[in-house]
Amino acid sequence: MTIYFYKVNEPYGCFSNFSPHGIDLQGIHWATVEHYYQAQKFVETTDAALIPVIHAAQTPEQAAALGRDRTRQVRSDWEQVKTAVMREAVLKKFLTHTDIQAILISTGDQLIVENSPKDYFWGCGRDKTGNNHLGKILMSVRQEIRQRLALPSVSDEITS
Repeated sequence: MTIYFYKVNEPYGCFSNFSPHGIDLQGIHWATVEHYYQAQKFVETTDAALIPVIHAAQTPEQAAALGRDRTRQVRSDWEQVKTAVMREAVLKKFLTHTDIQAILISTGDQLIVENSPKDYFWGCGRDKTGNNHLGKILMSVRQEIRQRLALPSVSDEITS
C-alpha cells in the first residue's frame, strides 16, 4: 500500500513541511520545516535580509510565499544543496518529535508519496509522474531512525 499525504489536516499530515512541529537548527528555533527550508535559499546572498523575515512569518504559507518570490536572489548553489537542506530539516523534525516519529516508523516499508497536484519535484504531481523527493526523504529518514533505534524493518523481519 502507498501512503499519500499532502495537507496538514489530512491523514499523515505530520509528514508535511507545513505541520506545526518546530525544529532547532544552527542555534535557531524554526516554527516549521518550511520556514527553515525557505530561509536557507538566501544564505550569503544579497537578499539575506529576507532570512529573519521568513523566520518571523506567522504561518508556513507566508514563509513559503516569501521564499518563492522570483524577484529575490537565491544562493548560487541552491539547486545542488536543496535536497540535502530538506533532508537535514526533516530528519531533525522526526528526531525531535517522538509522537510523529512513531507515526513515521509505523508506516513500515510502505511507499510514502507527497500527493501535491502542482509539485513535480518534491511531490508526485497531478498525473503521479513527479519525482517525489519529499517522500523519498521521509523513507530515508524512516530507515535512518530505525537504524539509530536498532529497529528491524518489516522486510528484515520477513527474511528472519
